[in-house]
Amino acid sequence: MYPIPHRSKTQRHLLAVGLLMILILCISSFAQASDPLPSWNNGLVKTKIIQFVCDVTNTNSENYVAPKERVAVFDNDGTLWVEQPISTQTVFTYDQIKKLAPQHPEWKTMQPFKAVLEGNMSAVSSFGTKGFIKMIVTTHSGMTATEFTNEVNEWISKAKHPRFKCLYTNLVYQPQLELLTFLRANGFKTYIISGSSMAFMRPWTEKAYGIPPEQVVGSSVVTEFRIVDNKPVIIRLPKNNFTDNRAGKPIGIYQHIGRRPIFAFGNADADMQMIQYTKAGKGKRLGLFIHHTDAKREYAYDRKSNIGRLDKVLDMASSNDWIIVDMKKDWGQIFPTPK
Repeated sequence: MYPIPHRSKTQRHLLAVGLLMILILCISSFAQASDPLPSWNNGLVKTKIIQFVCDVTNTNSENYVAPKERVAVFDNDGTLWVEQPISTQTVFTYDQIKKLAPQHPEWKTMQPFKAVLEGNMSAVSSFGTKGFIKMIVTTHSGMTATEFTNEVNEWISKAKHPRFKCLYTNLVYQPQLELLTFLRANGFKTYIISGSSMAFMRPWTEKAYGIPPEQVVGSSVVTEFRIVDNKPVIIRLPKNNFTDNRAGKPIGIYQHIGRRPIFAFGNADADMQMIQYTKAGKGKRLGLFIHHTDAKREYAYDRKSNIGRLDKVLDMASSNDWIIVDMKKDWGQIFPTPK
């Protein structure tokens, strides 16, 4: 082992100043070329994001991260697009139950399907997460993976948000689209880590976010390989396989990516474990949460919301060095400009 030379206090000070100057030059070059995050208002949050990317991609920085290790993960609902008043996959599931009900007369007396068909949303809510999982795994049981993808594509191309009266894919967040582009331009590989179903998200995420299906990790049902009419197919079975939420998110990252992220972005307590896992690794890392504070342009919700609850995170953010992004304060524009 070679001896490590001792640095004097003056040498350490000069080294720190040198690294700071490199960082300032890096940020200045971004500003002079073009603003990589134009929909983000100038301020501490935007500066920290740009500083982080500058630092880990600068070969002269002690925090340099090789391109193969530049993994960024994002939650989907409430982080990349609107999740209120109910999640998009929930709306899809309700619509599918109504569409497929004629083929399943037993649903008229089977809960929570009965409540959905009767439009009794308070009753549906009373069945909680277990009830929702039951609807997801049962509704498309026996369908091939291709048939399910076709159902998703047909629905996502037509379904409109009840408040904004436009396609759900028009309600992606413009600042996040810019951030995804900025990260990829600097050698990051971007992933979705969501509690929603992988099979529901994968058909449209590449068009919406530039994130291909193989970089989408989510919940899943049990599937089975079969030969049907002399053709190999994947069949969806009525059983939950994996729930990619809360503590499931780090497991999903481990199983599907195999590399700990250095950048993670969520919006709810359910994303906390993903950020904890990301921040626990060696080297420089960044963990962020969106705080929905803009009722006029989008929605305002946090501690008491049944969807995307942000409670524990707000209490723990400061002591854990998590960045809270204030939607109203930090985002100059929320949705893409209509074409």
